[in-house]
Amino acid sequence: MRVLRRSLAVACSLFLMPGALVFAQFVDANLDYRVTSVGKIRQVITNMGTMDKGRTRYPGLINAEFPPGSDEEHLFQGGIWVGAITATGDTLVSQTEAHFTPHEFYPTRNGWDSIWTGSKGDTLQIPYWPNYECISDQDFVCRYSDYNVLNVDNHTPLYLDITQTVYSWSSGQLSEFLLYKYYITPTKNPLSNVYIAFWMHSSIGSIAASDNFIDEYTRYYRDHKMAVAEDSPGGTDGAAVSPIGFAVMEPTDAASWSFNYYEHEELPGKDPECYAAMASGHIMPDRIERARAHIILGFGPFSLNVGDTLKVEMAEIFGMGLPKLIKNAEYLKFLKSKNFRVPAPPPKPQLRVATTNHEVSLDWTPQPGGVNPELYTDPNRGDTISRPFEGYRLYKSTKGPDGPWTLLADYDVINDEGHNAGLEYTFRDHGLLNNIEYYYGLTSYSRADNVINFPSQETSIAANAATVVPGTSPPATVGEVAVVPNPYRGDVAYNSYNPPWERPAGNRPWWMEQDRRIQFINLPSYCQIKIYTLAGDLVSTLNHEDPERGYEDWNLTSSIGQAIASGIYLFSVEDLNNGNVQVGKFVIIK
Repeated sequence: MRVLRRSLAVACSLFLMPGALVFAQFVDANLDYRVTSVGKIRQVITNMGTMDKGRTRYPGLINAEFPPGSDEEHLFQGGIWVGAITATGDTLVSQTEAHFTPHEFYPTRNGWDSIWTGSKGDTLQIPYWPNYECISDQDFVCRYSDYNVLNVDNHTPLYLDITQTVYSWSSGQLSEFLLYKYYITPTKNPLSNVYIAFWMHSSIGSIAASDNFIDEYTRYYRDHKMAVAEDSPGGTDGAAVSPIGFAVMEPTDAASWSFNYYEHEELPGKDPECYAAMASGHIMPDRIERARAHIILGFGPFSLNVGDTLKVEMAEIFGMGLPKLIKNAEYLKFLKSKNFRVPAPPPKPQLRVATTNHEVSLDWTPQPGGVNPELYTDPNRGDTISRPFEGYRLYKSTKGPDGPWTLLADYDVINDEGHNAGLEYTFRDHGLLNNIEYYYGLTSYSRADNVINFPSQETSIAANAATVVPGTSPPATVGEVAVVPNPYRGDVAYNSYNPPWERPAGNRPWWMEQDRRIQFINLPSYCQIKIYTLAGDLVSTLNHEDPERGYEDWNLTSSIGQAIASGIYLFSVEDLNNGNVQVGKFVIIK
């Protein structure tokens, strides 16, 4: 059992003030979310203890995507539960929401109770954790408690503060898992028979599928204290690349472990039922029949006095297939032995872009006073190389800032490692389509550490990605305005072009009617576009105000939100600087 007596005293001091219980009156908590972005996992993190959106305004459709850009979902819900027996004999559980339980963890309304972010080498001045030193390539830090809100039905708090960190890494095997640390502190009453649980409702498969939540296998790996949900072959959700696993890294010496899975209707809802599931000590056999993966992984018991802190570590693990996920779980044991302080990639290079007609120019020359990846040092290496920087890699995508990526160039120092191409700092990409989005990512990478047999580390592509639109500058006035494509044909799959002419909005993977696109090109900086039917009825008005961009998109939807029909349409463009007007027409065929 890992109970830190009176540890994190500073971290908890703001909650332990005499007026701390006033926090229970806060209804307008400062809800926040982030999404991990440096590795291969796109996981939403909230300051409510959830691994889904919780009550935040996270707009995404996917909670746990792996690999990035795949539209492959893995979690519908997930989060931490804490159960205990109070000094008065009550059996209570505070938890993140499941199907029959409410959200019971919330932050305060203080502005600094959002999610703090940083990367290895950063020191964050967090009010409840001064001088926090970042460990991974992307650290998230937040805190929440179970007594910060009113109006949660049938909720009696344990009066817990939880400080949570999430670590993610950018390259190699490290990029396929996340590490969560929870520092759990009772603030009001001593607690006995404390059990911790992780709740998971997996949902593995394409986000566009209708049944990606009912055909999964459920497994438990005793040696890793790990619950795994794996997509079964077939079904409309396709063949998912990765299972998802929750592995408890600390403490591993708890006396009792429980692994239970449920049908939807059988999930526990009341505190005594939830506590019984967490503390059952029952390990259910692996389920290899297709079913929903509703899993509760629990362990304990612990005893906590007021001010004690229980430290819990849990790894969320992915992999290109179940054998790779198991291999990643083994690798985590090595990282744990190193206290997760392992060789790191260099700092990300600073990418600057410029556009012209059908061309993009990229420049990453280190600037005076800026971060120079070539000069970084790494105290966690086992070799004696003082400056382990090795090179730069430039990538390109036509789909989005999460890839898929194509390697354009690899420039490394001449040192008998790698291909010794020599360093370059500029690149010109020719022959591009104007007014179309392209994506570029620039990374830096290190030499391998042959003393501890640790591979080369590379910065995240997506974390340093730039969206670039080549094209010409706006003309002085109207006269050359045109519509493309003209005619627009509804039987053409413009979204399948490479690069796509039409893209789904946000992170929605499927095309919809409102994603149609025509473009008015050669627009002056400040102008107004009016679109009419052939009979002269006004369909829509577009205002263009951009001194850099000479085009404007329209989604073939009227000003009252109706999709337009096939036909011939008229347009007028008025230059708002001088009153000049150009008229024209275009054709829509659906």
